Amino acid sequence: MKQLIIITLFVMQGSLLFAQQEKGYVKKGNDLYLQKKYTEAEASYRKAVEKKKQNVAGNFNLGDALYKQKKFAEAGEQFNKLAESPAQNKAVMAQAYHNLGNSLVENKKLEEGIDAYKKALINNPKDDETRYNLAYAQEMLKKQQQQNKKNQQNRNNKDQNKDQNKDQQKKEDKDQNKDKKDPSKPDPNKKDDQKGQQPDPSKLSKEDAERMLDALNNDEKQTQDKLKNKKFKGEKTRISKDW
Repeated sequence: MKQLIIITLFVMQGSLLFAQQEKGYVKKGNDLYLQKKYTEAEASYRKAVEKKKQNVAGNFNLGDALYKQKKFAEAGEQFNKLAESPAQNKAVMAQAYHNLGNSLVENKKLEEGIDAYKKALINNPKDDETRYNLAYAQEMLKKQQQQNKKNQQNRNNKDQNKDQNKDQQKKEDKDQNKDKKDPSKPDPNKKDDQKGQQPDPSKLSKEDAERMLDALNNDEKQTQDKLKNKKFKGEKTRISKDW
């Protein structure tokens, strides 16, 4: 019987020592947190959690230290795990969901953050800070959706203009190809120009015809005179005499 009492006392003393170490790590973490040494505080809180996984203060403050370091994804996981613990009371759940909402909003996950705030209010309907954050997240989500809609409309308009430009370019190319001249076919415009340069006998007056004949006769006479002169002047012959 004495042996049982001794063992019980040993276990109680061991548990007390273990609990003191756990609380000591939490206290040290709190001091470091207040000094804004969040990395060191995180390490201390983790030691407390290692001593006792269900340590509420250690787990909650660990999430806060991660949040302060902008490790929003890790902080969110920590608060979510704490909030969904089956043995948790409503006050702790409300605070955990509140901080979970903050972590999600900071990580640009607005819809999930809104759900977390709603869960926080279910556990503590009188929390005005959570209610304010909920309204803020809802407004941010509304603006985001409007911006996304506007961006989609701009993309659609851009694609539509692009298609219209393609159609217009195709039409212009088609018109240009249509207007191109076929080199194998005579150019009617050029033919007309040639016709325009040659007099139409049917449209000549008597006086014009006579002038043209006179001009031709004069040209022919001048040509004959040139030939005669050339023949007359002929090339001189060198004479060699043997005296």
